[in-house]
This record gives sequence, C-alpha cells and structure tokens, in this order.
Amino acid sequence: MPDATDVPTPAAAPARPERDRPWVMRTYAGHSSAAASNALYRRNLAKGQTGLSVAFDLPTQTGYDPDHVLARGEVGKVGVPISHIGDMRQLFEEIPLGEMNTSMTINAVAMYLLAMYQVAAEEQAEASGEDPADVVARLAGTTQNDIIKEYLSRGTYVFPPGPSMRLITDMVNYTVTTIPKWNPINICSYHLQEAGATPVQEIAYAMSTAIAVLDAVRDSGVVAPEDFGTVVARISFFVNAGVRFVEEMCKMRAFVQLWDELTRERYGVEDARQRRFRYGVQVNSLGLTEAQPENNVQRILLEMLAVTLSKDARARAVQLPAWNEALGLPRPWDQQWSLRMQQVLAYETDLLEHEDLFAGSRVVEGKVAELVEGARAEMARVAELGGAVAAVESGYMKSALVASHALRRQRIEDGQEVVVGVNRFESTEPNPLTADLDSAIQTVDAGVEAAAAQAVRSWREERDADAERGPRAAAALERLRAAAGTDENLMEASLECARAGITVGEWAQALRDVFGEFRAPTGVSGSVGAADGGSAELVAVREAVRGTEAELGERLRILVGKPGLDGHSNGAEQIAVRARDAGFEVIYQGIRLTPEQIVSAAVAEDVHLVGISILSGSHMELVPDVLDGLRDAGAGDIPVIVGGIIPESDAAALKALGVAEVFTPKDFGLNEIMARFVEVIRASRELPAGQAQPV
Repeated sequence: MPDATDVPTPAAAPARPERDRPWVMRTYAGHSSAAASNALYRRNLAKGQTGLSVAFDLPTQTGYDPDHVLARGEVGKVGVPISHIGDMRQLFEEIPLGEMNTSMTINAVAMYLLAMYQVAAEEQAEASGEDPADVVARLAGTTQNDIIKEYLSRGTYVFPPGPSMRLITDMVNYTVTTIPKWNPINICSYHLQEAGATPVQEIAYAMSTAIAVLDAVRDSGVVAPEDFGTVVARISFFVNAGVRFVEEMCKMRAFVQLWDELTRERYGVEDARQRRFRYGVQVNSLGLTEAQPENNVQRILLEMLAVTLSKDARARAVQLPAWNEALGLPRPWDQQWSLRMQQVLAYETDLLEHEDLFAGSRVVEGKVAELVEGARAEMARVAELGGAVAAVESGYMKSALVASHALRRQRIEDGQEVVVGVNRFESTEPNPLTADLDSAIQTVDAGVEAAAAQAVRSWREERDADAERGPRAAAALERLRAAAGTDENLMEASLECARAGITVGEWAQALRDVFGEFRAPTGVSGSVGAADGGSAELVAVREAVRGTEAELGERLRILVGKPGLDGHSNGAEQIAVRARDAGFEVIYQGIRLTPEQIVSAAVAEDVHLVGISILSGSHMELVPDVLDGLRDAGAGDIPVIVGGIIPESDAAALKALGVAEVFTPKDFGLNEIMARFVEVIRASRELPAGQAQPV
C-alpha cells in the first residue's frame, strides 16, 4: 500500500474542463482540373480537414467556358475549372455531399454552381439508394454570392447591380425552404479589407450590404414576416483578420453587437439564436510578403488568434493561407502546414476550455465602442446615398476604399507602419525554403488549358448531337431566357439547365442576353492622393516628369492595363493614383480587357508607357500577346512594364521577350516605381539617362 503522502492532492492533477467544439477547418483549394482537385480534397480530408473550401478558376467565376477568348491564360490557375455537371460530378467523386460542409467562393454565377452542386448530390443519392430530397435537405455549406463587394474589390461581377441582386434574392428564397442548412450568401468584408478598408469601413460596408440583401428578400414578399428569422439565421459573413490582432478581435465583437441590434430592431427577429453573428474567416493574404516569406507563418498564426481567442465572437469556420502565397500557388504540403496550425491551436492548447477571455475588459469594451460608433456613422452615410447598391453605382464606396488603401501605402513607404523584412529589418540569412524557388510553389501544367478547352467543346458537341440531350439543352436555355424576363425565381430553370448539361458559359451568356453586362467604377478619379505635395521623393519624381515633358514637348501619358479575367485591381489602382500624383496623365480603363483592347487604347492615346498588372499567373500567356500586338500595330517602341506575382524565372523570360521592367510585391516603394517609369520612358525616347532637365 502506498503511503498517503505519496498521493497527489486534487489540485496537483486538476480535472480538464469540457471543451467547446472546434470551428470548421478548411483550406482554400482547387487547381488544374476537377480530377486533380478531387484528389487534393480527399487527401486534405484524410489529414483532418473538416470542411471543403472550393476555389474556382477565373473563367468559371466570370461565366466563361475554357475555350472563350477571355479565358486565355486563366484556366485552372487560381482554382478549378468547372464548366458543367460532368465536371461537378468528378470534383466530388467519392465525397458524400450529404455529409460534407462545403464553402464555394463563387459570386456572379453562384446560382448555377449551387444548381450543379444540388444535382450532383441528387445523383449521389440515387446511386446509393437514398431519397434525393432527403439528401438535398441535409446539404450544408455556403455560396459566397456577395456581388456588391465584387464591384468594389475582386472584380468577378458579370451583370448590373439590379439583376445581380435579383439572383441573390432568388437563391435566398429558394434555399431557405429547400436547402435549409445552406448559407445562400456569405457577405464578405474580407475583400473590402484587402481593397483598403479600415476596420470601420469593413464593418459599415458589410452591414450595409446585409441591409441591401435582407431588404430585397423582405420586399420580395416570398417569406412571411413571422418566418423572416429563418432567413436571417442563414446569412453568414466572411471576414478578414489582419495582424493587428487586438483591433481585429475587437472588430469581431463590434460586428456581433451591430448584427444583433440590426436584426432585432430593423427586422424584428426575437430568437437570439437566429440573430447570432455567424462568420467564417480567412486571415489576411494582403499582408503576406514576398520578402522574407518565412515571416508569413507567424503573421498567419497571430491573425488566426484574432478570430479564435474571443469565445463570444469566435469564427465558425477558419481557412488559412499558406506561407508562400505571395510567391505563387501553394503546394499540398504548404496547405497541410496551415491546417496543422489550426489543429494545434484547437486540440493541443486549452483555448476551447474557457469562457470568453475578454468579458469585462475596459480596454476591449472601449475599442469596441469606438468601432461601433464609427461604423454607425459610415452606415448612415451609405444610407443617405440610397444604400449599398447606390453607393456602388455612384462610385462612393470604391473611391473611399482606394483612398484608404493609398494612405496605407504611404504609411508603409514613409516607415510609419512597419512591415518586418520589407521596410525594416531587411537583412536576412539565405532562406532554405526558397533556395529553389521553382520547386517552392506549385505550377499548373501548361497543357491544362488546351485540355479543358477541348473537353468543353467535346461536351457541347456530343450533347447537341444526341437525339434526346440536344433538344433538352436547347429548351432549358430558352426557358432560362424566358424566365429571366419575368419575376419568376430562376433556381428551377437553372436546375433544369444543370440536368440538361448546359455549360457555365452558356448559362451566363443566356442571362447576359437579358440582363446585359456592367463595368464598375474604378474609384481612381475620385480618390484622395498627394497631387499638391507629398514626400521629397515624390516631389523629385514630379520634377523629373515635368523636365522630361519639357524635353519632349508633350505631356507624359501612361496606360495602366489589366488583361484577362484577374479582377484584383488594388495594385493597378494604386499605381494609377500615384502616377497621377507624380504628374503623369493616366489612362486606366479598369479590369477584364483583352490584349487587343489594351493595344488599341495604347495606340489611340499615343502613350509613352504601358503598365500591365496581372496577379492570377497568366502573365506568360497575356503579356506576349500585348507585346506582339504593339509590334503588329507599328507601336513596338512603346515600352511595357509588368507587375504581379511573378517568379524570378518568369521575370527573366518576360524581359528576354522585350518587357522593360518587372515589379513584384517586394517592390512596395511606389515613388521608386514612378522614378523607374521616367527612366524607362527616357531610354525609349533616347533621352540622356539620369535626372531630367529642370523646367
């Protein structure tokens, strides 16, 4: 028998409290093809991932098939190409959709991707002998479907605001009864922060978007007032978390407070469970750096804490970027590293064993009150303008974001805002993670695009040649067009299109025929800059521009172009604003241009330099097209510079083809870039190198 003194006291071995259930853990993934992405998903699920987050490629997101001219260079690059129900089947092969929680980052064509997802689930149910309706009722997940932020940041919009809101409303009204566990919209403040939003703007513009959506659903009259809480309960948010994690955590608590007030007071929702602020998060990809990319690991971890530490405002789902996303497409191992960060926090630490850590904190309560007050004021401003849709159409919100982003860039440039490894602590040991940069990221096989283009052509040809499938497809498209011209809910017509084998490009074109297309305001002309002052470096560049103009006897004009489908225009907008402030005349026509359109504008405007911005990885296809087009138009002497996420080997190849300069995210100094613009123009016009002659 052991002596009583050998037995530990109860305090020496305390009981472990009951733990909360962890958040849904995802990685944002998809590339190359449905088959390759399916294999990746199954590997990630086997590693402990508890939900899927599907990244679609840009042609899919913008409603084009892989063989469309605008799809050139973009197929399979930033996500998986899904063109029809056959692709959707393959994407989720051996993944039971009735048991899965799937988030789909899709907006303009969200209705059609949800329709195909539902049809794929029905087919799985029939194959296993289950009732398809029962499986559909169990489907859980989210379609992003926030088109308002697309006009402000990501740029994958297709239709004008009115028809886009109609598509959202139809989806909400359909899912709330037929797919009751589905979140039909994920209102995204994430992308607003990446476009420059301050925490106050991020809260205010997201809440204003939610008001626009909920008002539209309420005013449609489909859901009875007493049942409106079921609509509110399915509205989710997708939020950004930056490295200022105390402020970000307070931002989430402010979101919770404002959402509870809004849904109770404006929409009369009495059930507190239906008023719960439900959000998922991806931490801030904008803050990931190309320079010393190993620092991104600690950034990602700190940003995750912002949305997990506070129990009363904890994320329901988390997906983390990989450390090397500023360099290119992450490999499966990189995604695994990010997943393991979540798992260590959730399962090894005691985070989930405690009540809210910040309840009663004077500091936290003060910061939350400050954010709430600021957000209310900005929401009131948006309401005065007529609401979120009107504030998009007028350009107000876009100009505000461009201005905020410009101010942030200025703070980094002058050192007020420190970015470790970028503008401070820049000396570094050689990085073994990037010693072989070509193997440190994943690349998409060059044959993916040709294979996808041929596959979708074969799918359409075989379908149309079939005696039964061909007429059914034609009838489905005609039904969709007819329904779009009425107030009929478009989900049923879209489901028939999915079953009939209609492609994403065909579905979107049918609605383009009825709704038309849209080009959102760029926000550049109305943004705040530093045209009348600025730093000594900017003043020096401005003098160099004026001196060069005096030597040439003409105004210096530059064209900033975004070819292809890459809608991430933040960098292009900041270049355009700073170039304007440096004294250049700037031609910026927005996103989604063909190389031919860029060449035509360069020739028509008689520009001195063309700047191309591409972040989607399509630079090796689209930039040569611009160079060839300029030469064919007799304007081969116009220098071309390129900016984007471009590996060193690709940068060398572009320069060998005739590109004058390549800038990547490590080149954060906009004034230095402007000075290089002047140097490139002077060299192209055979003016003496060095400082331009003063005026």
